[in-house]
Amino acid sequence: MGSGASRGTPSRASEMRAIPRTGTMLSALGLGTAQIGGLFRAMSPGDAVETLQAAWDSGIRYFDTAPYYGYTRSERRVGGFLSERDRTAFAISTKVGCLMVPAEAVGREEFGYVDPLPFPARYDYSHDAILRSFEDSQQRLGLARVELLYVHDIGRATHGDRHDLHWHALTRGGGFRALEELRRDGRIGGFGLGVNEAAVVTDALGEADLDAVLLAGRHTLLEQDALPLLDACARAGTAVAAAGPFNSGILAGGTTFDYAAAPASVVARVAALKAVCAEFGVPLPAAALQFPSAHPAVVSVVAGAQSADQLRANVADFERPIPAAFWAALVKGGLVSPAAPLPAGV
Repeated sequence: MGSGASRGTPSRASEMRAIPRTGTMLSALGLGTAQIGGLFRAMSPGDAVETLQAAWDSGIRYFDTAPYYGYTRSERRVGGFLSERDRTAFAISTKVGCLMVPAEAVGREEFGYVDPLPFPARYDYSHDAILRSFEDSQQRLGLARVELLYVHDIGRATHGDRHDLHWHALTRGGGFRALEELRRDGRIGGFGLGVNEAAVVTDALGEADLDAVLLAGRHTLLEQDALPLLDACARAGTAVAAAGPFNSGILAGGTTFDYAAAPASVVARVAALKAVCAEFGVPLPAAALQFPSAHPAVVSVVAGAQSADQLRANVADFERPIPAAFWAALVKGGLVSPAAPLPAGV
């Protein structure tokens, strides 16, 4: 399917789509679990279980977590919930690239996580660290195998002048080789990158055979600069999980963009999107959730939720009918790239 074409939005969040290279099935709407680990505000154990249960009851069968989320809290909670379910009924992804090391104490809020556990991250993308990180995650999750293992937060935007050091560890230092070993041995179904920047994914595609990429916040109603990358992934059969469809909150009624206060230019663009939404009676969160799924490379849209009620609202928005004329109006108004595949509308 070429750029600018339409692809029908899934009628249900529970619709299953296959990763081309592995055949693993992901639900069209996945649950990102940074909030389960306390991103932006603390979540009680009871609320975490209720949110996970609401996702399960809604037919969501793809769950993404990471050691970094809440400094291991998310993995522990998600693993505890899923380890009681039929192992053949869901897919889970977690991440490698940092080792969570014990500390006597951590701050009340660390990098957006409220009351994180005392296991701050030490980045290490080398061969042995990848293997150790995965083994640690297996134990926290209570699962012997995961469907997808992502390299977390590799890239210059995250690491600045230390990027070359970490990239060398991942490539020449054997990080990718460790992932290939895990995939070959069947301990993981496939691997890829879990990042917030597109350029490093392009670089990684030249270094390893990536099964999937979890790309957060880069193909949304606000941003379509990553379209060339998504098109390349579609051609290569590398699946894309489009995470962060709300751009960390600004498209769901919040004020944050890329985990910080939204700049004026973003606020103005969101206001323009809201005006078109009001004209067509379309909730902005519904448009934000449905837009990424139209690209043929995208097999799942991965969104977080701060409560069971918000989870159910996300599902309803994902399944809400949106007229084709709405998407056309966004393109006509210069708010969406004319090269972007659009949901077909109903």
